Amino acid sequence: MNKKSILAGLGLCVAAALWAAGPSNVIEEVAWMVGDEPIYKSEIEQAYQELLSDRTPIQGDPYCVIPEQIAVERLFLHQADLDTIEVAESMVQMQVDAQLNFLINNLGSREKVEQYFRKPFNDIREYYATNIRNRSRVQQVRNSLTKNLKVTPGDVRRYYQSLPADSVPFVPLQVEVQLLSLNPLIPRQEIDDVKARLRDYSDRVNRGESEFSTLAILYSEDGSNIRGGELGFMGRGQLVPEFAAVAFNLNDPKKVSKIVETEYGFHIIQLIEKRGDRINVRHILLKPKVSDKDLTDAVARLDSVRADIVDHKKFTFEDAVLHISQDKDTRLSNGVMVNSNTGTTRFQMSELPQEIARAVAGLQPGELSQPFIMRDPKRDRDMVAMVRLTARHDAHSANLSDDYQTIKDMYEQARSREIVDKWLEKKIKETYVRIEDGWRGCEFTHQGWLR
Repeated sequence: MNKKSILAGLGLCVAAALWAAGPSNVIEEVAWMVGDEPIYKSEIEQAYQELLSDRTPIQGDPYCVIPEQIAVERLFLHQADLDTIEVAESMVQMQVDAQLNFLINNLGSREKVEQYFRKPFNDIREYYATNIRNRSRVQQVRNSLTKNLKVTPGDVRRYYQSLPADSVPFVPLQVEVQLLSLNPLIPRQEIDDVKARLRDYSDRVNRGESEFSTLAILYSEDGSNIRGGELGFMGRGQLVPEFAAVAFNLNDPKKVSKIVETEYGFHIIQLIEKRGDRINVRHILLKPKVSDKDLTDAVARLDSVRADIVDHKKFTFEDAVLHISQDKDTRLSNGVMVNSNTGTTRFQMSELPQEIARAVAGLQPGELSQPFIMRDPKRDRDMVAMVRLTARHDAHSANLSDDYQTIKDMYEQARSREIVDKWLEKKIKETYVRIEDGWRGCEFTHQGWLR
């Protein structure tokens, strides 16, 4: 399923476990006071353990670095209070649900999550919700401080010229690629067989012969099968439209939906619970398979297209993309692939699907690959593709003509840091700060803590 969510890594789960299961015998000693907010030694110790568990490098003495980081966050949150910055609760709950679903997926069940953390589920939920709210509010304050930053080409040029030689970034090999893809038709008999299996599962559930969750564990081809097909609470926008339209119309948890077709395959759905504008359902997903013969035929078709482009000059690659390609993301843009990480057309080889990376590795700019079979990363099914290498940018030290956007991003980040640092220095001077003996012998990143 396309959940449109970014799930936190397992390291955060371990860190959360340390938060929940950490030592309870730490004396509540106040290390810092920031305004009327104390920073306790136990907070610092806990944050230290989380960083260790997450293998996050600490630059300097942790008993200097960590309390300063907490103090800085307190200053940002205080400003957020003054500016009455709020966070949409729906966004918070969406991210919390995503994280909790990740935990359930890895640990097996809600009960096992509670056992692992030795905390009630609601306490774990509130912990994540508080962290997400705070991070969002801090980021909004930072954004408000730099929203008026203007960057001109002259600024970027002067910044680049001022960089020491060892600070100019090294840009690895990058390529620009055009894609033409075909999704072979799935035989009608295969689709009918999949639907027949889903109807059988629905009948078994409706007759009370089987539990939906058991059938999901046994047969569903979605990653949620480990949880009995449960997706966790989601908003309508987190689900593909066809799925959401049926799921949000379910009212009886004992009944199974009609068969739903999406770009991922065919589903049946069972309601678990509705909560405001969010819903929790189970589903079983079956994916019709493309036959080997249809894949072979599609390869042969693209091979013929390639010959018409390269040998017979009947039409261009761009013409073929417009009339033949079935990749909706690139078909109307001449097949040009866009890097979702950077928003540009340049890819490092590691950023490309591995089949495409292999196909372009031996090409020169302007050359076409042979047709090849690859896994559609979005729909998790086989498809046939052919690519054209548009440009190859060899590894080099960044320069203004080839890497303007990279250097501009560096300059914006540097200027943003300067703006935020100046604001922090002013905020520190205006705020009551007391650092207790034993916590004062530090070289802090920001000036003005010690009075």
